[in-house]
Amino acid sequence: MTPSIHYAIEPIDPNGHLFHVDLTVTEPAPGGQGFSLPTWIPGSYMVREFSRNIIQMEAVCNGVPVPLTKLDKNHWQAASCNGPLTVSYDVYAWDLSVRTAHLDQTHGFFNGSSVFLEAQGNETEPLVIDIKRPFGERYDNWRVITALQELAAERYGFGTYQASNYDELIDSPVELGTFVLGQFEAHGTLHEIAVTGHVPNLDMARLEKDLKAICETEIAFFEPGSRRSPVDRYVFLVMAVGNGYGGLEHRASTALLCSRKSLPSTATPEQDGKLSDDYIRFLGLCSHEYFHTWNVKRIKPAAFIPYQLDAETDTRMLWLFEGFTSYFDDLVLLRSRLIDVSTYLQLVAKTINSVMRGKGYLRQSISDAGFDAWTKYYRQDENSPNALVSYYTKGSLVALLLDLTIREATSNHQSLDDVMRLLWQRFGKPFDKGLPAGMTDADAKQALETISGTDLSDFFNRYIYGTTVLPLTEAFARFGITMKNSADAGKPSLNVRVRPQGNDCVVSHVYENGTAHYAGVAAGDVLLAIDGIRVSADGKSIAGQLSRYALGDSVNLHVFRRDELMRLPAILVSEEAPEYTLTLAENAADAMKTARQSWLGS
Repeated sequence: MTPSIHYAIEPIDPNGHLFHVDLTVTEPAPGGQGFSLPTWIPGSYMVREFSRNIIQMEAVCNGVPVPLTKLDKNHWQAASCNGPLTVSYDVYAWDLSVRTAHLDQTHGFFNGSSVFLEAQGNETEPLVIDIKRPFGERYDNWRVITALQELAAERYGFGTYQASNYDELIDSPVELGTFVLGQFEAHGTLHEIAVTGHVPNLDMARLEKDLKAICETEIAFFEPGSRRSPVDRYVFLVMAVGNGYGGLEHRASTALLCSRKSLPSTATPEQDGKLSDDYIRFLGLCSHEYFHTWNVKRIKPAAFIPYQLDAETDTRMLWLFEGFTSYFDDLVLLRSRLIDVSTYLQLVAKTINSVMRGKGYLRQSISDAGFDAWTKYYRQDENSPNALVSYYTKGSLVALLLDLTIREATSNHQSLDDVMRLLWQRFGKPFDKGLPAGMTDADAKQALETISGTDLSDFFNRYIYGTTVLPLTEAFARFGITMKNSADAGKPSLNVRVRPQGNDCVVSHVYENGTAHYAGVAAGDVLLAIDGIRVSADGKSIAGQLSRYALGDSVNLHVFRRDELMRLPAILVSEEAPEYTLTLAENAADAMKTARQSWLGS
């Protein structure tokens, strides 16, 4: 069947950051064709109003202009006409992130949700997309990479591509430019890595090797028998910059943003097999987004079937979809032998410390955290550490606690692995076969109880729907792991987070019940001095300055609030930041060591 929906996108002005888009509907609706643009992109739960970047839209039918009415912020209606209808518009693309679109003389990138209108009533129609090269000799060496299937284009070439429907179109980001390309096979499936940005001495061979280990581990995790990937080809789109971090999952690809120092270099090989912290963080991001190929892109919350992209879509299940994925991302690095047990435990301890740094984990459940993602998590402010909890980080700790609970209840015969495989069989595979069955909280609880053989109602009420402190110390102890808080309770602290702004030290967050809180310091204040001694712009001098005082001592804090100088008397109280460490218990009983080995390996 010849597709009746045709898109053409062209970078018409890289200097001005403009894409031009033509959308042609062969057989427009008799009463007038409607169009819309998503307000948010799946995987990033915030209304971003992509339509604000659309410029000068017009409609033409058989060469004759057609009235085009804007109905609301993201809906348009073309007047009735016979024959092909083409809507043309420009899109301003200057957001260097994984969520929208970016274009300049060095590269182009776009998610379909921010550049492609949807022809109403044609959501399930097959589509053709013509990706055009920008004009000029300087772009002769540009290439294209996307998970979309080629139609009349060569691999990595400009030309026509195809999508089975609009959902696939907007779930397949596109990179244009002079990227460095790597390839590997994981259990028979082609995987590609496109790295955009200036990265001297990029060690692509190392990157291919390590990502292959991650991908093979995760494919075997969900399909231990067949070891078959749910996709025929997978693409990692990596944008390397001076300082950045982020990722967004898609059905057969992922868009990643990282600092160039995170990528391996041929000039500085890893010593003794030890990976740098920056590279481990990047591999953890890759592991996380790749795990989403199963968990989120196919195993979906019921609220996301189908996606309603005109407004917020509430779900309380992000603790499972993001939290569980955050638990397995680093665990996969361990299972892939990219890190050792000691490094893995350090990563878990870092997560524990981040969750317990503020008081938000005592005030917001992870169920509510997912529900409030649209208005709170993605719109954080200076008080967020005192009021919010991350369904990523605390969700990963709940997943860990569930894993240990299941292992203990089943004498290490079952684990959270088995829960994920059960969810894949019940909800993931049917989705890929066109039989979507979204998951609910009740479904998740049933799967966990089926595998554990226990009633988890109390667990859910306490740790998922409630804010009871997770009993991690006791859980770790039963697996021969010691959890200890080594924070110095006698060390004075302001209990603030600061950032440099020129030569000034600006307070970004004030933690509750700390010295600064009681003194009246507010976020946005410029911290000038402590007892008449200037504070460095980066705030690194604060700890040294306070080391000359004892708890309970009085000091004067001088700050600028807006343009007013203020002297704030303060009584020094202790540092609130936890410093938990996790270590293997030397005197662990044999049964604990066996359980620990079942979980973490030898």
